Amino acid sequence: MRRVGLTAFRSWRSVRLEVPAHSVVLTGPNGAGKTNLLEALSLLAPGRGLRRARMAALQTRGEAAGPETDGPEPCRPETPWAVSARLDTPDGPRRVGVGLDPGLDPADESGSASGRRILRIDGIPAKGQGDLAALGAVSWLTPEMDGLFTGPAGERRRFLDRLVAGFLPGHAAHVAAYGKAMRERNRLLREPGAEAAWLDALEAAMAEQGVAVAVARADFTTRLAAACAGRVSAFPAPDLTLAGAPDGADHAFAANGAALPAEDALRARLRASRAADAEAGRALAGPHRADLDVRLAGPDDRGASGRGRPAAECSTGEQKALLIALVLAAARLQAVERGAAPLLLLDEVAAHLDRERRAALFDEIEGLGAQAWMTGTDAALFDALRGRACFVTAGNGALAIADRPDAAA
Repeated sequence: MRRVGLTAFRSWRSVRLEVPAHSVVLTGPNGAGKTNLLEALSLLAPGRGLRRARMAALQTRGEAAGPETDGPEPCRPETPWAVSARLDTPDGPRRVGVGLDPGLDPADESGSASGRRILRIDGIPAKGQGDLAALGAVSWLTPEMDGLFTGPAGERRRFLDRLVAGFLPGHAAHVAAYGKAMRERNRLLREPGAEAAWLDALEAAMAEQGVAVAVARADFTTRLAAACAGRVSAFPAPDLTLAGAPDGADHAFAANGAALPAEDALRARLRASRAADAEAGRALAGPHRADLDVRLAGPDDRGASGRGRPAAECSTGEQKALLIALVLAAARLQAVERGAAPLLLLDEVAAHLDRERRAALFDEIEGLGAQAWMTGTDAALFDALRGRACFVTAGNGALAIADRPDAAA
């Protein structure tokens, strides 16, 4: 990414920044808008971004703090939010813009999150988020994700699906279609005398989309586990499997190139469980029950044998290191298989890493050829990147380049 612009986005009224194709270190006090900037960049990938906010909630409210910046005229209160960027892709530079539909009232919070975002690529309206995914992947780590291994399984599925989508741009659409059909089926099951024909149609959609989701997850998990196995690094080697889903047999069907038997099996299971699902108020079978099981594959931080220990039972520091190891492993795979590493958004990533692991993280990002945007309040934590990354300070509603790498990009 060489250029980014924000208009009326959360705390940013109007700001433009041009950087070399190096990684970016963004520092400033708490409340300076660092995470808001990363959130804006996360919307360059399919989905609702790193905070999963409603599109209307991203709108600047009233007068944002700080002076006006150079560039376009400051946004008027009614100006819908927008994010623009110039991306370097394997096919050359591309211009991307996302924003709130100007035909909608930015002050209206009553609508759903879907359908609010508009997307343009090279100035032309895109057909859908699949076009965005085809340009490249975006991966992120935030402090809120530190509890990923101890939190609900749904968060781990969402994390896994984001990684899978970096390899299969259509995966996010399959996940969304499966979820929509499942919610409609749950609603219909609550109604007395629900028509069997409608349930048949919804279960057929769940089976078709669900098998695609399950197979993509299983295949990617296997490849990611292989990429992690035996790697010597300052970060612990994670051992991971896809667990918790009652549809393991379906994976085997589809893995052999026979998706229809797998879909038939899931559709039959859903039909047979209508009464139980109606009583439970949710579908009791399907890929939405899957979980990502992560364990230590080697010694723990104290050098003791921790092999096989669930990530949820590891120390906070070990969990953070395991999470970073997974994101880096996925980035390595993507660099090999898609020819380009993902854009990495790392919010406060250095604050709880020791010197050795900070250095290892910086070196691996550089070795991948990835561009990472890293935030922090203490610029000294990133001193090892001086001359290698572009240092930007945030404050008073403005961004300023404090240190640019000597090497031309």
